[in-house]
Amino acid sequence: MRLYPVSAFRSMKTLTFGLTLVRHGETQYNKDGLLQGQAIDAPLSEAGLQQAEAAGRYLAHVKFTNVFVSNMLRAKQTTEAIMKHNSSCSALEMSFGIAEGRRLQDVKDTAEAAGQTFPGFTPPGGETQEQVKMRFKEFLEKMLQQIGAEHFSERGQDDSSLPAPSQTTPTEGKADDGVKDIPVHALVVTHGAYMCVVVRYFVEELHCRLPLGSDQAHVFSLSPNTGLCRFIITVRKQDDEFILSGIRCVFIHRGDHVKRRS
Repeated sequence: MRLYPVSAFRSMKTLTFGLTLVRHGETQYNKDGLLQGQAIDAPLSEAGLQQAEAAGRYLAHVKFTNVFVSNMLRAKQTTEAIMKHNSSCSALEMSFGIAEGRRLQDVKDTAEAAGQTFPGFTPPGGETQEQVKMRFKEFLEKMLQQIGAEHFSERGQDDSSLPAPSQTTPTEGKADDGVKDIPVHALVVTHGAYMCVVVRYFVEELHCRLPLGSDQAHVFSLSPNTGLCRFIITVRKQDDEFILSGIRCVFIHRGDHVKRRS
């Protein structure tokens, strides 16, 4: 997938929507520093349930028009807690192969011994970051077509009428930052390693604009449990397809809702 220049489109009509990524709450495996992946379907720990509740309260008045969730139990439980508080799905976990269930530090040590870094290191039987990225690109394409089909005719508007971007801090702020005046908003509840790949793909390949003052090490780091990343995506219609034409980041790895709970 690539961004298309404005000149590639006959119509100046666009659809802009919010995309909020949420990492699931803590599991016992997270607490113990163990890898999970697709083969281990662990539930949320007590702390994880509290984190999910905190995320739900934080997002209670944020409107979502579309919700996508990983089929893993920890993501489903997090989604249920979020939607319970809110007035207003496909596998998104990364496979770690034979490393699943092992201590995270052991895998990091193995990666270091091989002259690589984690999460870039691929254990035997695991998915490479490139494979995860390809899975996400397929999901992103399906999501763009679904949201475009559902909302473009009613919510599409001329470029000149789009709201001006507002500056926000990367880690703290209001729950509706960036989406207060945007009627279409997708929620994706997923996993930490997957989010790392998604953020890197957005920034390095789609040239996503980051908030002022963003630190690259923080941007590419592992999101905390129930950490939030929000993006504003613009699509245009070309023939019968909806094409990505713009993306910017509102905030990255926000976790102040958990701090407030502590």
